[in-house]
Amino acid sequence: MVCGLEHEHENILLSLAAIVVMGLGAQWLAWRLRLPSILLLLAAGFAAGHVGLGFIKPEALFAELLFPIVSLSVAVILFEGGLTLRLSEVRETGKVVLSLILLGALVTWGLTTAAAYWILGFDIKLAVLFGALLIVTGPTVVLPLLRQVRPGVQIRNILKWEGILNDPLGAIIAVLVFQALFVGLSHTGGELDLMHAAEGLLKAALIGGGLGFAGAVSLLFCLKRYWIPDYLQSSITLMVVVVVFALSNYLQEESGILGVTVMGLCIPNQRMVAVRHIIEFKENLRVLLISALFIVLSARIELSDLQKLDWRAALFAGGLILLVRPASVFLSSLGSGLSIREKLFLSWMAPRGIVAAAVASIFALRLNELNEEAIKNGIEGGLNLAGMDELVPVTFLLICSTIFIYGLTARPLAIRLGVAQANPQGVLFIGAHRWVRQLAAVLRDQGIEVLLADSNRTNINEAKMDGFKTFLGNVLSDDSAEEMDLGGISRLVAMTPNDDANCLAGLHFREAFERSELYQLSESADAGHEGGGITHLRCRELGDGSLDYSSMESLFFGGASVKAVSLGEEFSFEDLAARYEGVFVPLFLIDSAGLLHVFTTDTGLSPVVGDKVILIAGDDGDAGKEEA
Repeated sequence: MVCGLEHEHENILLSLAAIVVMGLGAQWLAWRLRLPSILLLLAAGFAAGHVGLGFIKPEALFAELLFPIVSLSVAVILFEGGLTLRLSEVRETGKVVLSLILLGALVTWGLTTAAAYWILGFDIKLAVLFGALLIVTGPTVVLPLLRQVRPGVQIRNILKWEGILNDPLGAIIAVLVFQALFVGLSHTGGELDLMHAAEGLLKAALIGGGLGFAGAVSLLFCLKRYWIPDYLQSSITLMVVVVVFALSNYLQEESGILGVTVMGLCIPNQRMVAVRHIIEFKENLRVLLISALFIVLSARIELSDLQKLDWRAALFAGGLILLVRPASVFLSSLGSGLSIREKLFLSWMAPRGIVAAAVASIFALRLNELNEEAIKNGIEGGLNLAGMDELVPVTFLLICSTIFIYGLTARPLAIRLGVAQANPQGVLFIGAHRWVRQLAAVLRDQGIEVLLADSNRTNINEAKMDGFKTFLGNVLSDDSAEEMDLGGISRLVAMTPNDDANCLAGLHFREAFERSELYQLSESADAGHEGGGITHLRCRELGDGSLDYSSMESLFFGGASVKAVSLGEEFSFEDLAARYEGVFVPLFLIDSAGLLHVFTTDTGLSPVVGDKVILIAGDDGDAGKEEA
């Protein structure tokens, strides 16, 4: 008996470990292959679950705790999504976002209901419920796609806000529709209760929104007065999220997801308390939760469920992608000032994600329970709802198809429509003083996009007069990266006099750029850190490792300037070095394909014929090979 229990416990531990390993392994593999991570997560879940090898059985593993755990995890994910929203992002796009989550939601609901009824053959009640469920657009998928596509800031903000706000809206509406159409169905055959649904929607808004706001205010009040030690701040924030979610759901079903979204929205949009460390903790937690949830939910799918799908399911998915989403976008954006190209791209970005999967799974369980109850109560044939067994399989088919199609085509389409660059080579300079502007001007003349950021208004005004794109403000603030238009920018070069600020700038922008594309000036010889301070956070050092701020100042004070020199058969890189032997500091290289490379101590660049070198050099009087 004891041995049997020990063996069962070992199996549970192995299953839990497999979920974590497969989830994070799929995330890593997706990063390596540059594919949407959820595609690989779904594939791993199917392979490990009933469809595949069957060594992960969520019902046996979690029993009655399965859906409470799923609901709580979704709450944390939506809270983290709310933390990424900045009110400053919707100054110009607020009307479009509001229209998409109101009018667009109604259009999506109505057309999806019609498609489910006429194409899939769902019972009308189930079709209405399914239409409400598919209002959601999946920020867990949209946000990674936006990082991959890198569209302009306006399109990025519209899609991010729509995705995050649509999830709680769609889930709440779906739950209220379920209550209005199916409450009492197992006893009486069901009566339409629109008043109950309207009352529920109002209560969800008041209770969820009110508790979310109260939770955020209470937490910020405690943080501002230092009543919570640093090491407990992230944990207590998570505790408040759980309390808001559970209490909201207790008072009004499914209002908790609105509550945690509102709480997430309130916390970063204030200036009383620094919350960057809390946001970073939730970002890490989100990756783990999304990975585990997709593995668990896809592992629940039975092979027999997938076998029920036929050409009608594919036609339904195609209708949502090609007709429903474009209709929703074009009707919602009337008079918005968006171009046709921007509307077309918005029409091609409506993937479904974890909320659709979780809510569909919960509804399927609830409908099965109601069906069994109806049979016990003597209703012949039970609920007799056409399509009830296809609800979850069709949802997962839609998730897979939208992620696969949008994930593989969104970037090429964005490039074709001109809302994103094919291979962005731009540089974000932190610092806009005189010699940085000179360096930026030479790069700009070679077709490289540049953006100058500085907190010094005089430097920024000078940069604007020179025709540069600029950002005035503290680049280390929580919302600086969101406010910048980084669509054509792929690397950062920090060149301020403060070495610690340069290090922190690189740390702050690690989400926006690959770590290999973060650069800074070398540490000053008189910094006195001796390996301490924050030197472990350093970016890659620009040049040969000797270029600190004071040495750069000395070079330009001594008459050096930035030059762009093309290499040819009769003028090699070695000839160039010999020509400017006095002052020769190569910084950038533009190869024959137009790609920008940065000279560092670990790059080992070897310029060849056809390349162009951007360097700091003295004046030797021979400009025959120079291009400014």
